[in-house]
Amino acid sequence: MESPAHEIVIARSEADIQHCYDVRIAVFHHEQKFPLETEIDEFDPTATHFLLRLTPSATPVGTIRAYRAPGGYYKLSRLAVLKAYRGFRFGHELVLALHGWVKAHALGAGSTEWAEIVSHSQIPVKGFYTKFGYQAEVSALSLMKNLYLVQISDDPSQGAEFDEEGDPHQKMVLRLPL
Repeated sequence: MESPAHEIVIARSEADIQHCYDVRIAVFHHEQKFPLETEIDEFDPTATHFLLRLTPSATPVGTIRAYRAPGGYYKLSRLAVLKAYRGFRFGHELVLALHGWVKAHALGAGSTEWAEIVSHSQIPVKGFYTKFGYQAEVSALSLMKNLYLVQISDDPSQGAEFDEEGDPHQKMVLRLPL
């Protein structure tokens, strides 16, 4: 299936940022039933929002956001593609666009080797992130168990699951080479 003509832009205008919110609300609230009041949060005003839109119509169909967290890592969040457009690898393109932004931002901030990106993945899509090299963060307790029982796993999907807005998630981490 051929991908429709599209572009990914950093949403700078209020209208483009609203388009990002609209896609997120359609996917996370209407489709996946997350509470509407949790969709727009305290990170949105300072985050970098990426908007994937069809060309030449400028119809918004996907979004992702990134921000530098207080711990010095970058946070990938709110990846959403409208259901009708999920067969075109738009999610893949959005993650790559975010990775490119992280590299440029990290190099501009003086990093020289790698940048850490964290995502809280919904459990059904964590395999999507492992294709980019993300690995589930392993808790200290799991590491201790592995050391004592010599059951070290190379499976990048192993790690503690947690509840986020009533849905199971897993912390996925990528050390992105610069």
